[in-house]
Amino acid sequence: MTDVRGTEVLVPTEDGTADAYLACPAGGASRPAVLVFTDAFGVRPTVREAADRVARAGYTVLVPNLFHRRGPAPVVELPGFIDARARGAIFQRLRPIMQELTPKRATADAGAYLRWLAELPEAADGPVALVGYCMGAGLALRTAGAFPDRVAAVAGFHGGRLATDDPRSPHLAAPRITAEVYLGHADEDPSLPPEQIERLEKALTDAGVRHRCEVYPGAAHGFTQPDTASYDEKADERHWASLFGLLDRILRPGAST
Repeated sequence: MTDVRGTEVLVPTEDGTADAYLACPAGGASRPAVLVFTDAFGVRPTVREAADRVARAGYTVLVPNLFHRRGPAPVVELPGFIDARARGAIFQRLRPIMQELTPKRATADAGAYLRWLAELPEAADGPVALVGYCMGAGLALRTAGAFPDRVAAVAGFHGGRLATDDPRSPHLAAPRITAEVYLGHADEDPSLPPEQIERLEKALTDAGVRHRCEVYPGAAHGFTQPDTASYDEKADERHWASLFGLLDRILRPGAST
C-alpha cells in the first residue's frame, strides 16, 4: 500500500489566502493532479481521509477551503456526526456564506488553485481532474468550462441545482467543456429532480461532451459522506469505483488501483 503524506497548505488567491489540504504519495515524485471541491461542510477529517485514499492510488490531491474568505476551515462548528437535526441548524449558518461564493468568485478561486498546482513539484505536468461533491459538483462543471485547457476529467457526485433556470446554472458551461464528465446522481434528492437531470444530460449531449450520467438507486443527497446521516455504503463504494475508473483512464491510462 502506498504511503501518503498529508499536509496543510496555503494557496494565494485574488481575495486573500485559502487554506487547503494537500495529499501526495510519499516519495516526492510528480503525480497527476486532482482538485477536489467539497460539499458545504468543507474540509474536515472524513474529507482528508478521502483525499488520502485518492493519493494512495497514485494522485496528488488538493482540497481547498471553498469559504476561505470567512476564515480557516471549518468556517462553522461541526459535530463529529451530522444527523438530520444538526444539518438544519448548520445550514442556517452556512447558507449566507454559500451565497457569498458567487460563480465569479468561485471561478477566480479555481484559477488560483489550478495555477498553484501547475507550479507544485508533486503535481505532474498536464491537465488535471476535478472532483465535486454536493455544491462542489456544480463548481467542478463551471471550472471545467472556464479552464478547458487545464481540465481533462470531471467527476461529480450527488450534486444539487445543476440545471436550473438561473442564468448562472452550472449546466450552461457545457458548450465550453472539453473534459470527459461522469456524474453520479442521488436517486432521492429534491435538489436535483428528474427534469434537471434530463436538462443537464441534454446540455452535455448537445455540446458534444463525452459523458456518463447515472442515478444511484435509493441513495440520498450526500451519500458519499460517512460523517452524515445521508451516508450509503453501497452507493459510496460504487462512487469510488466510478471515480477511480475515470481517473485512471484519463490521467493514467493503463494504470490499475
